[in-house]
Amino acid sequence: MKLSSLAVSAAALPSALAWGGFGHITVAYIASNFVSSSTTSYLQTLLRNDTGDYLAGVATWADSARYSKWFRWSGGFHYIDAKDNPPTYCGIDYERDCKKDAGCVVSALHNYTTRLLDTQLPPYERAVAAKFVIHFIGDIHQPLHTEDVERGGNGIHVTFDGVNFNLHHVWDTSIAEKLVGGIHRKPYPYARKWADELTKEIKLGKYSSGQVKWLKNTNISDPISTALAWAREGNALVCTTVLPEGAEAIRDQELGSDYFEGAAPVVEEQIAKAGYRLAAWLDLIVSALKVQSTPAAAAAAAAPVVAYPGDL
Repeated sequence: MKLSSLAVSAAALPSALAWGGFGHITVAYIASNFVSSSTTSYLQTLLRNDTGDYLAGVATWADSARYSKWFRWSGGFHYIDAKDNPPTYCGIDYERDCKKDAGCVVSALHNYTTRLLDTQLPPYERAVAAKFVIHFIGDIHQPLHTEDVERGGNGIHVTFDGVNFNLHHVWDTSIAEKLVGGIHRKPYPYARKWADELTKEIKLGKYSSGQVKWLKNTNISDPISTALAWAREGNALVCTTVLPEGAEAIRDQELGSDYFEGAAPVVEEQIAKAGYRLAAWLDLIVSALKVQSTPAAAAAAAAPVVAYPGDL
């Protein structure tokens, strides 16, 4: 099955998108390397794509959709604005930082996980929910999608390798693309290659010892707590790595080799974590769907659904 035009074109969208198209597609390919065969079968059927690109092909759909008239209301779901004070203090308070009227990535991950678990919804609506879940788990691992300072770094102008960007773009796209030597054509082959390399590191390499820790707070019966744990982890990186000396120290400055050498391992690990956690989350969802009487499935199904405008 061919990739949808929405998925393929997402890489060309503006730089405010988390991880850019390349990062999101990499996360999806990593997840596809780890999910169970039953999860693969279920999602290939739901997403109507029986190729190995069934997750990668929809990984950027939510970013495409937010610029359409049908899903414009979903823009606020891609982030949570932590009103903290980096580098002095980093921290997320759900009641303070998740907008009551517009929602945030934490509440959205809960909402669309719940909808994906709801077998009373028609397949099309559950497919939309799956696309959001796949994307938002990527979003929540980009540190500047968990930070309010200068609109998640969008208002901090810097230079990276001699080119003017905002800091958000650098963390979305520039660092990841530099890590793999640049993206010169469509991102899918590059993402597949990087995903396979990171998969090896997760299974047998430098990330193998972190697998248990990465899934420590993963609880399908409590998506809010799970998403908050992931968001707080990313937000802490704003103080340690993204803005270690504050915004003014890098505003209008060239981000030199020292900054890149500090940021690159963080970007790589966050991409690896997002892919591994996405696989685990999708496996938990499909397992719950297979055995609806399990406590996890019952609790998730009973959890209140956040009513967002535009939910189908």
